[in-house]
Formats: sequence, C-alpha cells, structure tokens
Amino acid sequence: MRKLGLNEVREAYLKFFESKEHLRLKSYSLVPKNDKSLLLINAGMAPLKPYFTGLQTPPKTRVTTCQKCIRTGDIENVGKTSRHATFFEMLGNFSFGDYFKEEVIPWAWEFVTEVLEIPKNKLYVTIYLDDDEAYELWTNKTDVDPKHIFRLDKEENFWEHGVGPCGPCSEIHFYKDEGEIISAEDFMKKSDADRAVEFWNLVFTQFDKDEEGKYNKLSHPNIDTGMGLERMATIMQGVETIFEVDTIKSILEKSSELAGVKYGEDSIKDVSLRIITDHIRSVSFMISDGVLPSNEGRGYVLRRLLRRAARHGRLLGIEKAFLVDIVDTIVENSGDAYPELKEKKEYIKKIISMEEQRFDETIDAGIDILNVYVDEIEREGKKVLSGDKIFKLYDTYGFPVELTKEILEEKELSIDIDGFNKEMKSQRERARAARKESTYMGTDVKVLDTISSEVQTAFDGYNKLELKSKVKIIIKDDKFVSSIEEGQKGIIVVENTPFYPEMGGQVGDTGIIFTEGFIAKVENCKKNIGGKIIHFVEVEKGSISVEDEVILKVDKDRREKIAKNHSATHMLHAVLRKVLGEHVHQSGSYVDDERLRFDFTHFAAVTFEELKTIENLVNKKIMEIHDVNTEVMSIEEAKESGAMALFDEKYADEVRVVKMGDFSRELCGGTHIQNCGKIGLLKIVSESGIAAGIRRIEAVTGTSALEFIERKAELLKEVSQSLKCSEKDIIGKLNQQVVEIKEKDREILMLKSKIASGAEDEILNSIKEIKGMKYAAAALKDVDGNALRDLADKIKSKMNSGLVVLGSTNGDKVQFIAMATKDALDKGVHCGKIIKEIAKIAGGGGGGRPDMAQAGGKLPEKLNEAIKQAEKIVEDSVK
Repeated sequence: MRKLGLNEVREAYLKFFESKEHLRLKSYSLVPKNDKSLLLINAGMAPLKPYFTGLQTPPKTRVTTCQKCIRTGDIENVGKTSRHATFFEMLGNFSFGDYFKEEVIPWAWEFVTEVLEIPKNKLYVTIYLDDDEAYELWTNKTDVDPKHIFRLDKEENFWEHGVGPCGPCSEIHFYKDEGEIISAEDFMKKSDADRAVEFWNLVFTQFDKDEEGKYNKLSHPNIDTGMGLERMATIMQGVETIFEVDTIKSILEKSSELAGVKYGEDSIKDVSLRIITDHIRSVSFMISDGVLPSNEGRGYVLRRLLRRAARHGRLLGIEKAFLVDIVDTIVENSGDAYPELKEKKEYIKKIISMEEQRFDETIDAGIDILNVYVDEIEREGKKVLSGDKIFKLYDTYGFPVELTKEILEEKELSIDIDGFNKEMKSQRERARAARKESTYMGTDVKVLDTISSEVQTAFDGYNKLELKSKVKIIIKDDKFVSSIEEGQKGIIVVENTPFYPEMGGQVGDTGIIFTEGFIAKVENCKKNIGGKIIHFVEVEKGSISVEDEVILKVDKDRREKIAKNHSATHMLHAVLRKVLGEHVHQSGSYVDDERLRFDFTHFAAVTFEELKTIENLVNKKIMEIHDVNTEVMSIEEAKESGAMALFDEKYADEVRVVKMGDFSRELCGGTHIQNCGKIGLLKIVSESGIAAGIRRIEAVTGTSALEFIERKAELLKEVSQSLKCSEKDIIGKLNQQVVEIKEKDREILMLKSKIASGAEDEILNSIKEIKGMKYAAAALKDVDGNALRDLADKIKSKMNSGLVVLGSTNGDKVQFIAMATKDALDKGVHCGKIIKEIAKIAGGGGGGRPDMAQAGGKLPEKLNEAIKQAEKIVEDSVK
C-alpha cells in the first residue's frame, strides 16, 4: 500500500478520473447558489444538483471534483471521535446521463487497488439488498472476493433526500484488523466499532421519487460518488484519526505549541486541541468564501465555531487571542489546492482577530449577567440554574455552556442541562421550519425553471439595443402555452436577446417586444435556475405564438442610467480600496436606473472626512474622462492582469474584464458606459453598517446627483428662511439656539428637582410598616427618570431600612422605580418582580435587580391606581 499525503491523495484521484475523460472542476464555494435546502455546502454533489435534475446543462457529462464541505450536525462529537469533523473535503466523480454502474464499479476497484495499491484482502464492499446488477458487476468486472460483498438494507445502502433523484448505492470499506469478516452481522459490528471504515460511496441515481413516494425510473441514470479525503488519508498513512493525517496534524501541532501543551498526555486537553484544529480550519475556509460572523444563518455557524475554538483555547490556559496565529499553517498546507486561502490570507486573519476580541468582550458581559442569575438563585435558596437562562446566555450573548457550568460548580451550584437541551431542540425545530425543506432543491421548482436544456438563449446586448429573434417558449399562469394575447401577462423566451437579465447586482432591462401587429411591454428580464434568459411581459396589442419572429427593443434611456451607475460602482470599489485599504472587497451590490448601492468589507464606520475624500476621488476620475474598455480572456489571464473577482463567484474559463483607465479592473458581465465622463457626477447619499464587518454606501449619479444637490439647496434655503438669516449665517444662528435651549433645559431641570425635593418630606412623613418593614410610596407628576431615581435614593438613605416605590407621569408615559435596603431583601423583597407587577397596571413592564428596579407604562391615568395596588403587591411578597 502506498504511503501518500493528503494533498497527494487528492491529486491522484482527480488525475485518475481525468484519465477516464472527466472534466476536473474546481471546488465550488461553501455558500450554496439557488439551493434553499442548504445553509452551507455539505456534500460533493450538493453544488451539482441542477445538473442531476436537468435544470442546468453541465460543462461535460463526466466531471470530477474535490469539494469543500461543512457539516455541524455532529458538532458535539468533533474532537471526541477519530473521524468527526465540521470541515472536510469530498472527492467525487459524476456522470450526468453518461456512464453508469458497468463503468464506475471497475474504475473504483482499479483506483483503489492499482493506483492506491490497497491490499485486496483488506477491502469489503456493501450493496443494496435487491441490487443484483451491482453484485453481478462486482463479481464479474472486478476480482473482489465474493465473500467480501455484503447486502444491506435501505437504511444503509440506498440514497435519497426528500423527493427527487435517488437510488441504491455501493460502499467500499477498509478493514483495519487482521483476519476476515465472515457475515453481514459481523461486518456491521466491525463498522460500528470503527474497525471497518467506509471510505467511498458509489450512488447509482436511477430513480426519481415523486410526491406520492413512487420511485420512477430515470431515462438517463446518473452516477454520484463521494470519497472522504481525510478518511482516505488516514488509511494511506496508517493512522487511527484524521487529526494524525499530515496536513491536519501540522495544524494540531501549531495549536499545541501555542497552548504550551503536549498532545497525547492528557485526554481532556487532547479533545480541546482537536476541536481547535478542526474549527479553525472550518472558519478559515468559510471566511475565504465570503462568510462573515453574525447572529443568524451561516454567519452564526461561523461565529459559533470560532467562539467554540476560542473557548477551548482558554480551557488550555491561553489567555490572549491565538487563533489568528494558526492561519498561516492552514494556508501553507491547503493554499495550493485552494488559492482563495492565499489570496484572502490577511483578510481571514483580520476577521478572526476581530471576532476573538469580540468574544473576550462577550465573556466579560456574560459573567456579569451570570452573576445576577447566581444572586437570584442563591437568594431563593435554589441550587440549579434553569435551562432557559443557560440558553439565553448561550444564544443571545454567545456565552459557552461549559463556562456557565464551570463557574456554577465553583459556587457549588449546577445547571439544568435537560432544560437547556429542550430549548436547543426548539431552536433547531424553528430553524428547520424556517428553511422549509420541501424538495431536492429545497423549494418547489417553478415551470420557468424546467425549460429544457435543449433550448438555447443568448445575450447579445452589449453593443445592440434592438434585434430580431424567434420565440421558443411562452409561459402563462405557470404553464407552457403556444401563444399569448392582448391583456395577458406571461413569460417569453427567445433565441437571442439584447435585454440584460438581472444578475451581478444589476437589475434587468425593460423595453418592448413587437411585430407589425403585436406589442408587449417587457417589465423585467431574469435568468432561471438553468441560466435561460426569460422576459416577463404584459401584452398591450395583438398576440404572439411560439416560433414567431419578433423584434426586441431595450429602453435606451433607462439602460444608459443603469450603465452609469454600474460603472460608478466599479470606480467606487477601486477608490474605497485606495482610501480605506486593500482589505476592502465587494460584499454585494444593487444597481438600477435611479441609484447604486455598494456593500463592502470594512471594520469601522467610514468617517465624514473619508467619505468626502472618496467622493472627491471618484469625481476626479470621472472628470479625467477615461475610456471604459472590455476584453474577454481566460480566467488565469484575468487574474494575472490584476482584475478583481467576487469572493464566492464561480467563473467560466472565459471571462469578461471591464477596465477603466489604469485604476479599475474587474471581472464583470454587466453593462457599462463607454467613457467615465458620461457618469457626470457622483454624490454619496448615505453610509451605514449592515452586518459585522460589512458597510454600505448608497449613491446617485448623473441627473439624479444633480437633483439630489438641488433638493439639498432647496432645504438649505428653507432652513435659512425659518431661522430668518442668510445661508452663510445658519451655523451661527443654530449654535446660538442650541445655547439658549440648553439654558432653558437647565432651568427646567432645576425646577423639576425642586418639585421632587419638595415631595421628599411629604413622602418620609407618610412611611408605613408592612410586616415589620418600613415602606414608602408616592405618585408624582412631571418628574423625569433621573430626578425620580435621585429622590428614591435619598428616601432610601434616610429610611436606613425598608423599601421605597415611586411613580411619576412624564408626558404621555409613566415611570416607576423601586429601591430596597439589604435587610429588606432578607425579608423576601425583590424589586425587579415587584416593579414588574406594578407596571402591568399602567400598561407597561420592566424589571431589574432585587435591590433596585425600574419600569415604564403607557397609561398615565393609571398611575394612582398602580401606586395604591403596590402596597398589596409588596405585602404578598414579604415574609
């Protein structure tokens, strides 16, 4: 058996299938496209689903890939077992209606026994119970020992996922021990014990499962295989766990070095090292594909993995941020296979560094909240923190459950882990319901997405706004029809079109489709899942039928406005990188005929001075009237020329590069103006943050920019008239008014304080006793929150012992405050609970600590009633 490194196994596999006339494709992004069933790509075949369903035409009917994958379903097992990982690479060879079992079975055996030279006596094969065809091929087309073939049931050897393509499968296993496995039952025991390791699954996609559960035979069956690269590497290197494989081991060793811990000496610490190793690998690949930490979706997965790794670093005694120091090792090992790691290395480091810092802040905030919870349960004489509170700490504040447990154990308290698990289960069910996984593609496929791959549509509108073409498809009311007539809405598909379909952030063109007796207004133009260009129309005159010849005419004025905004986004991108730094990358964009929106990676708000510099630089470039040139070249040539590409976009071999002077060069399929000067002017309208590390600039160009300036001038004129001064004196006048308002506010505050102070003696004179405890309460008028809090504090101090409850109207709202001395707490007083009940009476709510709490209400007319009822509420709570 050959001893191969992980990178060598990958290359050997891909080369082997290239020799079998397969097209080698690069790994797709971890972020799925047109697939609502997945948050992240979790299998080698996942990005290829449209080819299996026929929604898209594959670049070749034979394909081989090594696909990046993320799975977090078994995250609790990561680090504890030899094979669980959240990130893994899946090797695969695929046939889209080309070859089938007769070819793939002998090829699989050839690769395993001749290329990898794995001893045949160590190999076992499983097939689906009823798949006699597979058994015949294994026994006749290979020299596998028939005693090493076991038939297993549907659960083990039949692949299906909801409705859609499915079929039996055949798996190849490596037996780690000496001797032979003698039966299927014995085999299952060895497999469960991780002694017989499945490393390659050959799926024979020969059925299409419908909504009624029937398995209909596919006219063109497919092959979908998956070999776990890390698992195969453990076999080739003769090691027990994926963490001992060469590339992963180097990450683990770096983690050990940073922690000052030797791997293999302490089983608990080993788990932490393995978790760090796996999670930082996942995080680096996710960020390289444009995923950013957030509190939902795939960003939440990233944040959870990163924080979990950081947490285990702290368990190992690492006090400072350290994950960023492991990134270089990951890039060294995987950067050749995945160039995006090299290209985005500094960016990956920046995101990880920021998120680790944020985690440190979270830990501090979480400990403060946990301390409040601990005070509460200790005061109530309890020993267990409830599951809902643990979950809130975990879900809202990112506070690790392990840390909650550890802190509580130090105080001889425990956690309600069952309650926490119940909350986690509910959250997962809510997430599943939100995703609505209904079909193979995760959503019901519309008729417009089922247009045959034989129908070809082409965009021919870069230099043309009008052309003749033939109607190939008409859809009305979600059905294919032969014609469409006046007053009806529908979809028209033609052979070639000048209408740009919505994509790359640019909206679709509008215009008309017409003949001598027919006119249809084109309201939008898009691409379906299969990449076919579809025109959404409303017929204004006559009728049209399939195979009729029509003229398509784009709205020229609107197209030019869109082109100006699109070219301006390129210029803005280039200037942002110049002003803010090379870490800036496009995260999203939207371009229509009225405005442009540009989302980009940046880690702080863009200052007013920076925005001014950015706007001035873009306008300077506009005034330099550079030509806008486009050139089609290979993707390699484009990258060598320095052209910018989008993070998670998969480009064809031939790409279109848009160049503006010597300052902007981007891969782009959109429409642009011929010269930057045509943009005229760019005005930034707003800058804001839309997610962690993502900023958004909105801007207008050309006549829209002039209109924006005119509106500002009109506003300035109105302000000067209101202030009764000239425009140049506006700032001075406003400053003068601010000083006057502040002085009036100070006078009002002093008056309110006097009113509150005047009430102090009256309240102290009305103190009651409730079950031996002093109690003071009052309803006041027009006292703001600060004055109310100061008054309550003064009364509490003068009482020395007891509880004070105050309420006051403040405009159309009510404010309440409760304060208690320590000995009152010993009598069972909890200000947070008391104030919550009082506020309910006035149509509000609130809460707080046992010794101090505040609340608000919406019904000022209920203030007196609330304060009156407070006495009963207090009485019920005092022991």
